[in-house]
Amino acid sequence: MDIKVEETENVKSLSEVTADTIVQHIINEGLGKGDKLPKEKILCELLGVGRSTLREAVRMLASRNILIVKHGSGIYVSDKPGVSQDPLGFTFVKDKKRLIHDLVEFRMMLEPRVAALAAQNRTKEQLAKLEAQAAVVDELISQGKSHAQADSVFHSLLGEMSGNSVLPNLEPIIFKAIDLFIDLSQSKLSHDTIGEHRAIVEAIKAGKSVDASDAMIAHLLNNKNYIMKVLEHEKF
Repeated sequence: MDIKVEETENVKSLSEVTADTIVQHIINEGLGKGDKLPKEKILCELLGVGRSTLREAVRMLASRNILIVKHGSGIYVSDKPGVSQDPLGFTFVKDKKRLIHDLVEFRMMLEPRVAALAAQNRTKEQLAKLEAQAAVVDELISQGKSHAQADSVFHSLLGEMSGNSVLPNLEPIIFKAIDLFIDLSQSKLSHDTIGEHRAIVEAIKAGKSVDASDAMIAHLLNNKNYIMKVLEHEKF
């Protein structure tokens, strides 16, 4: 199988591109936890790179917990593959449609409760930050710019406002995992997002936990229904 490293626009070093190609090779070949990669000489030939470049790429992947180098034995896929941008290892899940569906379902289970807690526990300072972030999202949408990152910040702020110490660390991981594979709803549902965010903010501002939960459910259902429709026609 020819998996030679492709040229890039000088954005990444050859070692970084080689590392990305190795990850793609792992996925394409269906290699799992503990599986052994080809020997160094064969990998160099497959990738079309020298030993120094390959070794640097392997070192990068080992530092990111994707590969394990066992001296005298070979290079293996880590038992807990993950990267800094994807610490839960969702990149290596084969059934991407199922993964996206389950991630959306996870948000449905989690975020209405988060909004309810935010309405109960928010401080004035946190509320001011949430209103300001909602305005940032609105402005990006009105300018026709991507608001994905700003939207993630908005939802992460809700996690902080909930008072739960776990959520600020957990939610960004879930949002990033979704972004790794798909950005289906940003353009189609952007103007819905403005109104839905405002409803969430107003409920939290009023300290109405049930209303906040309901507003979040409406927001997520709108996104879920659209994503599920698109997934019916997407190929991964």
